[in-house]
Amino acid sequence: MKIAIVTDSTVFLKDNYRNREDLYIVPVPLIIDDKIYYEGVDIHVDGFYELLKNAKQFPKTSQPSIGELFELYENIANDGYDAVISIHMSSGISGFISSLTSISKEVDAINVYPFDSLLTSGPMGKLVEVALEMVENPEVTPEMILNKLTDMREKLEGIIVVDDLNHLVRGGRLKNGAAILGTLLKIKPILSFKEGDIVLSEKIRSQKKALHRVEEIVLNEIKSKPEDSSFYVIHCNNMPVAKKVENELLKLHPELDVVICDFGPVIGTHLGEKSVAIGVAPKE
Repeated sequence: MKIAIVTDSTVFLKDNYRNREDLYIVPVPLIIDDKIYYEGVDIHVDGFYELLKNAKQFPKTSQPSIGELFELYENIANDGYDAVISIHMSSGISGFISSLTSISKEVDAINVYPFDSLLTSGPMGKLVEVALEMVENPEVTPEMILNKLTDMREKLEGIIVVDDLNHLVRGGRLKNGAAILGTLLKIKPILSFKEGDIVLSEKIRSQKKALHRVEEIVLNEIKSKPEDSSFYVIHCNNMPVAKKVENELLKLHPELDVVICDFGPVIGTHLGEKSVAIGVAPKE
């Protein structure tokens, strides 16, 4: 069986996976001052935060066009594939995966299997990478891939320290939005993904202490052992702090698999500049 993998532009992938012929990446739309941009196509991390600062209106993100998805799946079928595993950002961030699930059965040209990663960026990328490795075996079925991804998803973690909660609250992505008081009190919130939703989990007095607490959580309080995990230090235009977090993790555990990456414009719109997160995914 020949299986293709589809994901969206909020994903982080290592370079040796990104250019695979059996991988298709759907750009997510972003609207700034009534102009539509497509992540990874005509808007990138470079220059995005300057646009964000100068925007007259609060930017909005949108869902990829369902019509364009239908066309993509048909093209994939025409390329000789029998099925598609479509892995996308958390349903707590976007309604896209819900829309896709509702229409996937209407695609006649090919069997489409939507999968909610319940996260985004590096941890979601790990799911995509594992799926790409699995489809190299022609005897693997979509069900086998989905079972593997479901098992892995149970051990995915995403913990975030934001500089300013206003972006999440205004964008409606923070479930316990009353936590805006944390910003007014100069408290740095620690946020986490719970069943796909971004929720406030702790309040810390400074960013430095908050990041130390996040490091403590990912090394001692997650479901997978550190040595069996891949760590992603993910930032919104905050490389100096991301490097510090990476160095501190490696100082504690030199053998760790740690990768620095950035949130793209879509997630950066929701989190705001200077946010830093640690994502965790099982290696296998």
